[in-house]
Order: sequence, then structure tokens, then C-alpha cells
Amino acid sequence: MDFTQNNTKEESYPKVSIIVPCYNEEKLVGPLLEQLIAVAQNKMNAYEIVVVNDGSTDSTARILHAFQEQLILINHSTNLGKGASIKSALNRISGDIVIIQDADREYDPTEIPDLIKPILENRADVVYGSRFLGGKPRRAIYFTHAVGNKVLTTITNLLSGLNLTDMETGFKAFKSSLIRDIDLKEDRFGIEPEITMKLSKIKNIRFYELGISYYGRTFSEGKKISWKDGIRALMCIIKYKFSK
Repeated sequence: MDFTQNNTKEESYPKVSIIVPCYNEEKLVGPLLEQLIAVAQNKMNAYEIVVVNDGSTDSTARILHAFQEQLILINHSTNLGKGASIKSALNRISGDIVIIQDADREYDPTEIPDLIKPILENRADVVYGSRFLGGKPRRAIYFTHAVGNKVLTTITNLLSGLNLTDMETGFKAFKSSLIRDIDLKEDRFGIEPEITMKLSKIKNIRFYELGISYYGRTFSEGKKISWKDGIRALMCIIKYKFSK
């Protein structure tokens, strides 16, 4: 796909695949999908939304059923993890650009056009939305999480040669030809460093970052990632530096 084509024409506009991993998000996934569909319909000529219901035990499945004609729905019978959800979705996508959009509304779908713009302009192969670049609102919670993220991002940069500010971001865009060619192993949150480390090994790959809004949740509001995931992320950074 030539990303420098005239993107105002439906036949030349790259198709965008939006992956939404989802686990027990009955309060948020409905509004998220309404917003996501509106953005896709207004800003994209060709798109698909692939939602993975990762063994939810609340009302998430019922809510997703109401949207089933507007998306591709994949159901896991048990909770397998974010990484497993992303891998399931990658087996179903058909787009030229892939976006990962978490279902928890911590990231704003209206910023997707900005996220993919460097790829459409053929300036980037990968774009990470960074919560730590200025200019956008960011909820100030969990100092320890911020420090942990900075430590993990710094180690990633040291081992990969990149200069990222937010490796753990859940708002990413890729050329699909790159992300689909990677043999992903991690089933849970370790997928984030695994993707970064494996992509960084591709010769001449162009990483970009974009400042994004961040509406973070507290644990009482449903946040799921914990310090144990931080330990696993560190192990994955080292592991995938030295292995495929």
C-alpha cells in the first residue's frame, strides 16, 4: 500500500483496523464503541473494528452483542489476557493500518486521526501515543505507576536504541505488514514490551510518538494492571532483546 496516495478517494484510502481488547468493561465499552464508530464513520473511508471479549463475566458480552453488526466480534471463553486478545484480533484483520485502542476509555478515540497521520503521510511505520509529551490533558494519579513506566521505558531505550517517552502506552498504530509479521508470544500485559522490542529490531523502521490525552482510572474505577505486570514487563524487555 502506497501511503502517499490521495487519501480523499475511497479507493486509495488505506483501510484501518481498530483492535479493542475488552475484559469486564460493562460501564465503559458501550460509550467507547459509540464514540469509536462515530470517529471511524466520519474520518475514514475504509475501516473495521475488531473487538475481543476476553472471557468477561459481567454484562460486557450483552453490550457487545448490541453492536455486533458494526464490528467483528471475537469471544474468548475464558480470560486469556490482553496479549492473547491482540493476537486473536491480528488473525482476523484485513486493514493496511492497525490501531490498538483499549476499551477502558483512558485513551480518546477522537485522537485516532492524529495518531495515524504520520503513517498516512509515509513518515512513520509505527506511532505511539505518549502520555508524557505535553499539550494534552492527563489525569495525575499513581506516582508509582509513572515512575515504573519511566524506568521500563528507559531500559527499553537502552536496549533497543529507541528514544521513547512512553513504551507502555495502550494507544498504538502500526503498518499492518509489520505487526502481523511478528511472532508474538505474550498473552498478558507483557505484549507491550514484546511488541516494542521486536519492532525495534526491524532494519530502518521509523518510530514516531504523538502527545495524547490520558484519562486514567483508579483501581476502584476498574484499572487492572498491577506491580506484578511491571515485573513481567521488565523480564520481557530483557528476554526479547536477546531472543526472537
